[in-house]
Amino acid sequence: MVWWIIILALLVVASCLKVVKQYEKGVVFTLGRYTGLKGPGLVFIVPIIQKMIKIDLRTRVVDVPYQEAITRDNIATKINAVVYYRVVEPERAVLEVEDYHLAVSQIAQTTMRNIVGEVDLDELLANREKIANRIEKIVDKATDPWGIKIEVVDLKDIQIPDNMKRVLAKKAEAEREKKAVIIKSEGDVIAAKNLAKAAKTLTSSPGALHLRTLQTLNDISSDPNSKIVFAVPVEIFENFMKVKKKR
Repeated sequence: MVWWIIILALLVVASCLKVVKQYEKGVVFTLGRYTGLKGPGLVFIVPIIQKMIKIDLRTRVVDVPYQEAITRDNIATKINAVVYYRVVEPERAVLEVEDYHLAVSQIAQTTMRNIVGEVDLDELLANREKIANRIEKIVDKATDPWGIKIEVVDLKDIQIPDNMKRVLAKKAEAEREKKAVIIKSEGDVIAAKNLAKAAKTLTSSPGALHLRTLQTLNDISSDPNSKIVFAVPVEIFENFMKVKKKR
């Protein structure tokens, strides 16, 4: 009989002792009312009268599933994301919301659809980080009453219809061609200016044009397959006419 009493006493004591890990907090209720936080370590709980709910304080991840949304310019898209959050006030996470993990996921989904509807497709594709930051601020504000801190929102993937992919590809090709034409025209302008300066220098220096012609002929003659048609510089005729007039 004594052994049975000892065993029963040990079972009662064991049921009163709870271990709260380093990354957890115990939310304690006494007769159904919140009475405080306990842990980490060994915690004593009065059976029947008290109850403790353990809350994990580590950063958790919510994988937000693909959400169908319409952009401001009426393009159908599918977008998914991941949300990193942690509980900073365990008592509020228990008292203010039934399932805070599910609630964070639902708010993230709704916010994603709303934000996508406020931007054009080009902005959505070009400013993913900026849009993710907007979603983060909105979700963080909405979950603040629950004692939740949103750390990061990361947009994982954005899917668009195949016909829009072809349109974007053509647009990108047109942009590349446009930049190439602009660069070529800028190069032509610079070359024209340099040629004008060179022509001015050659005409202002007596004999410079003739020397330039000889240099060009020398460069061409290095190729044995080339044919040279000798062009007589105008300066020769001008000098010849000057000498004739003097006579």
